Amino acid sequence: MLSLVPSILQRNTRSPCGLSGGGCRCNKKKLIIKVLPLPLPLLLLLHVCACASACSREINTNFLAIKNNPEDRNKSPLVPIRNISMEDDNEVYDDMNLYITPESFIVEPNGSGEVLIIGRHDKVTRVQPTGGQLVNLRPTRRICGVLGTIHLLSCDYLLVATHRLFVGVLNGSIVWRLAGYDIIPYIPNAIQRKENETYLQMLRKTLDTKYLYFSYRYDLTHTMQRRRELQAQTVRQGLLQRADPRFVWNGHVLQQFQCDKMERFQLPLIHGFVSVNQVQINGQTFFWSIVTRRSVQRAGTRLFCRGINDEGHVANFVETEQIVEFNGQHTSFVQTRGSMPFHWQQLPNLRYKPRPRLVPGKDHLSACAAHFRQQVQLYGAQVAVNLVDQKGAEGELEATFARLVKELANPLVKYEAFDFHHECRKMRWDRLNILIDRLTHDTERFAFYHCFDDGRLVSTQTGVFRTNCIDCLDRTNVVQSMLARRSLTSVLQKLGVLHVGQPVEQASRVFEDLFKGVWADNADLISLQYSGTGALKTDFTRTGKRTKAGALQDGKNSMIRYYLNNFADGQRQDGIDLFLGNYLINDNEGGALPSPLEWRRGWRFFAFPSVLLMAMAMFMITLTYPAEFNTENLLFMLFWGAMIAVSATGILHYGVEFVQWPRLFPPVAFRGA
Repeated sequence: MLSLVPSILQRNTRSPCGLSGGGCRCNKKKLIIKVLPLPLPLLLLLHVCACASACSREINTNFLAIKNNPEDRNKSPLVPIRNISMEDDNEVYDDMNLYITPESFIVEPNGSGEVLIIGRHDKVTRVQPTGGQLVNLRPTRRICGVLGTIHLLSCDYLLVATHRLFVGVLNGSIVWRLAGYDIIPYIPNAIQRKENETYLQMLRKTLDTKYLYFSYRYDLTHTMQRRRELQAQTVRQGLLQRADPRFVWNGHVLQQFQCDKMERFQLPLIHGFVSVNQVQINGQTFFWSIVTRRSVQRAGTRLFCRGINDEGHVANFVETEQIVEFNGQHTSFVQTRGSMPFHWQQLPNLRYKPRPRLVPGKDHLSACAAHFRQQVQLYGAQVAVNLVDQKGAEGELEATFARLVKELANPLVKYEAFDFHHECRKMRWDRLNILIDRLTHDTERFAFYHCFDDGRLVSTQTGVFRTNCIDCLDRTNVVQSMLARRSLTSVLQKLGVLHVGQPVEQASRVFEDLFKGVWADNADLISLQYSGTGALKTDFTRTGKRTKAGALQDGKNSMIRYYLNNFADGQRQDGIDLFLGNYLINDNEGGALPSPLEWRRGWRFFAFPSVLLMAMAMFMITLTYPAEFNTENLLFMLFWGAMIAVSATGILHYGVEFVQWPRLFPPVAFRGA
């Protein structure tokens, strides 16, 4: 992933505190970080440690001094800057000691006069002034965030952040990436059933999916424009309370903490991609950032989560914000993506590309209307850019989408279809400019959000491009990157960074490579989170053209997707449903109630693969063992070859019985044998 810090020179090899556990104080492992590209490399002193209260503030003040005083860019920012305060009454604690006693968990923020006490037996949570709670106690470890608590079989578990990586400084606040966590049982000696370990594996699989991001001061869940619009309502609220619940991935586990004065202990996470970059074009230096947020509403994996639900929430809904910060000015350009907003599915069945189908008996129009009603309320006018094929199975979905938008008759919703594969066949990727040119009027009409540090508002974004393909991954990201480049040209010309009529792609070769790389990284991360592999077609995003090496990489990713979607995504879907609170565990599972984890396979699941393996083995033996071939050997080969064909055909015919299905919410269409 491209980030703000492309090169790091280590100055001290001591282990930083908080990363190795224990209750040590800050060792201040110091790193010199070069921020490129600049004529004179900018040096920042960072402390990579868990005790971030002082360290974060030092990074913030140095960064703000550089951003707000361009004439000081050639001076060393290693001397702390005075009179720049980052204090915020609602910021989340970022430096804490965790004490574990037989009766409770005690979280002590350093430099604060209060502690969080979590009862391990009564599960009561309370915030108290620091008193005698810590007498004769030694901290068990340092932590950098409380992520929540979750109930599994017979026991609750506390989730804490233990490791994090610096991403960049956005709007004056540091953004971090979650790099380590711990799951601690409330009652370690409780009777642990085998199902509990399965649930823990599901939980870890979700938390290990790259990447989760957070900030202690900046609300990553809202766009800049939404933050301004909601500022008056949320000025005294905590970070979690003012966050957009659509994008808080640990919202369910954090809501289990219900007590007064809890706000500063609740650290919200977003899932997606964040990149912060310092850039120089035409002698002007600015910060260019991408923030991508995945929605928790109808979250899931590629083939198990398609279409829409009755509430109007679509699968794989993602909001991407492009931010520019320059000379006390901030701009933001937002795009969205999401599955086609009607009821359809594409369940795995061992075929390379299962046929997508409309779900019968569903009210597609009302679900589509609910979706666009929400989108218009949140973002303004909509241009639905549909990139699916207009023939075959995808063509049926495209025709349905076009018909529904026409029936909606909403003047704020415009439909724009573009057959990506047909138009760009034979590597004619330059034909994508046909689509971008068709959208030029809407790009100018929607504009972008633009304001000053002192609160002066220049313009707002009045609508968004809602782009989709079948997965909302590969084709979608290519088009979104091109729309982002067109908007960025307008932004930088407005700010005076670019000359009038100068496109951004011709202004700086270094930035053009950076732009392509960041958008390709964005594609890979969103694809990894939804499908299990990096995105396809990223060679075009990175280089501006299709290559043979890129085509080979796409083939490799496609084969990995096939395996994961058929044989691994069931448990990954279960992990998402468990972590987001869609599924609540009942302690009677496996006793008075049947356990959803108990899955009985039909006879075909064992019979067909066994026959196939035996037939393949006998075919190879018959082929290689005899010294010379005769009629008898030929008949044996034909027989075992026929058995291979019959068993393989049987596996494909009953393919749904060999797929790893979600066990917490099995798809309705599946009927086990």
